[in-house]
Amino acid sequence: MNESAVPSQHSASSRLRNAAFAPIGDEGRAELVETRLLRAISSGAFIEGDRLPSENELAQLFGVAVVTVREALGSLRHRGVIETRRGRNGGSFVRTSLGAVTEVNATMLIEMPRVALADLGLLYEVIASACGEYACRRATPEELDVVQNVLTDARHLPADAWRRRITDVQLELASLSQSVRLTSENLRVQAELTPLLALQDLDQQQRHATHDALVAQVEATKISDIAAVRENVRTSIRGSIQWLGDFRAKLLARPEGESLRATLEAYRARTESAGTPGEAA
Repeated sequence: MNESAVPSQHSASSRLRNAAFAPIGDEGRAELVETRLLRAISSGAFIEGDRLPSENELAQLFGVAVVTVREALGSLRHRGVIETRRGRNGGSFVRTSLGAVTEVNATMLIEMPRVALADLGLLYEVIASACGEYACRRATPEELDVVQNVLTDARHLPADAWRRRITDVQLELASLSQSVRLTSENLRVQAELTPLLALQDLDQQQRHATHDALVAQVEATKISDIAAVRENVRTSIRGSIQWLGDFRAKLLARPEGESLRATLEAYRARTESAGTPGEAA
């Protein structure tokens, strides 16, 4: 990996975009198109102010009818995730409301059965561990130095920019395995899991835990300590899945009549007042 391969703070991962736009085929329903676009936005493949592909382009990418795409975009507008502008430079653009995206991610978590969440975490653990092992065998010191520098620079970024940078670091570490199939599977699972992992950014301690785990993983990879890399990946992912399971339970137990957005904002305020202001997991 060279410097040019590392995205800037405000860029989005083209690889996440490619994963998001894998053809839907016969399952081409508006709800699936909407879910794919939500994942792309939630994971940072598209960021605030970015223009989405046109309706015709999205229909071609997903392998569905234009009317299906139009219905999905209408739902996203209603949820406050995108806005549509008319004219020569018009189109559908990602809105600036981080709260709306967080609410969408939280809804996805609530709707996912706990056993499905655990299963997704297990799959990610297996794939990420295998990628980590082969990165130990195949990555060069120069490639790992670049990843380490990106992590250092990302430490104090705002939460949303930090999440985009960390997601790209995780994908780069997977690609250093030099296994096309492992990297492809990692990318597919990452596209599904990242919107949920981003919920941890409400909790400063969790962000720090994720950041520190990645730093330790890079250091272990540098000395080709496969056992340490596998243990680091296992502990970090299981910790994240445990946090998500506990957070899901808290969201489900919120007071009757309290909106999800209000619950999320209250949680963020509590973690910050507890001495864990915004930084990295």
